[in-house]
Amino acid sequence: MQYNPGWNGSSVNLLHVRAAGPTDSLHYVWSSIGAPAVLLVATQSPSSALRVNWTQLLSASPAGAVWIDPPDSVVYSTAVVFTKLFEFSEAKPSGELFYPTYDLAEFSWDSLGRSLNRTALTAELRGAPATEPGFSNGSLAFRVTAYEASGRDGRLPSLLHTADSSQLEFILAGVAPRGNSSRFLLEVATVEEAGAARRLRSERSIDDEYTPTIFEVLSLLAEPQNGSSTLGFLQWKATAYGSRSPRREDGIQCRARGLQVANWSLPVSSVVQAYFGDSLGSSCTVSALNVSFGGEEGEVYQEKRYLSWSVLLGFGEPPRDPFSPLVISITAVALGTPLAMLLLGGCLVLLAQRRRYSEYEPIN
Repeated sequence: MQYNPGWNGSSVNLLHVRAAGPTDSLHYVWSSIGAPAVLLVATQSPSSALRVNWTQLLSASPAGAVWIDPPDSVVYSTAVVFTKLFEFSEAKPSGELFYPTYDLAEFSWDSLGRSLNRTALTAELRGAPATEPGFSNGSLAFRVTAYEASGRDGRLPSLLHTADSSQLEFILAGVAPRGNSSRFLLEVATVEEAGAARRLRSERSIDDEYTPTIFEVLSLLAEPQNGSSTLGFLQWKATAYGSRSPRREDGIQCRARGLQVANWSLPVSSVVQAYFGDSLGSSCTVSALNVSFGGEEGEVYQEKRYLSWSVLLGFGEPPRDPFSPLVISITAVALGTPLAMLLLGGCLVLLAQRRRYSEYEPIN
């Protein structure tokens, strides 16, 4: 992990996470310069490095200020930008009532160096709008976690991860809602180079051992147009939580509102513009997805004023949870017991019939 590589100040935030393999390397570049964003780059060189021209990056024309050296080692690159936070409530009979939007590109962000933990491989981008009474005692944060090996996060929703992936936790804490039963909606934009596009996939399973009562996993997949393989992903469980130490009863309904190609200009995000340059507005595809939190139980935030949502980011296919031994055992008992009883009953009937007719001598 590198914080502001090549820059001595802490007035801006750029975190570089690099995972090196024997024949390749992966780069995650998190930044709050402009709208908070992460740049993901996969290379076929184990020694590829991030280069930053800080003077150009902090200028009005940042295109070309961020690149990977050597450039020809890059095999795939994408970006995820967290653009806006919406707050709304049900206004019957007219429908949903939206309050003024929080534009994350206009937030003021704390120094990431204060929360950087190189041992635990964690860091936190924490910010708030400069003039907003509701944020006087609260904040919005993106907590980043990198991994050195495969495993499972110890806190709900207990996402399964690999060494190639990173976890992001979106946290809204202490922010005063502007209406009764307010709900929140986070706008997430993705950037794909020519030849790739995003697709939203929903999978359901009867196995909820690690995330009780949650049977749905959603994945935002980046795929080439020929659909031969998956290039990258965002993956999350269909739930958020309303507590710092989440339990099953703290669950908040999480929904993904349809993925669509963005027909508006991408909000300012210097690290994305610095890497993709002029292609951002021409050959790149920008897609947007809204993730909403709340539902019939939307009052959870009103009571505790805390909301956390975890999402896994990575390259290739997202990890899949195998059926747990507990579920396999329950299924085996549930299906095996009736079958065993049926077989046993059949054997007893045959045996009873045989004994009944064995008492008679055959008639000549």
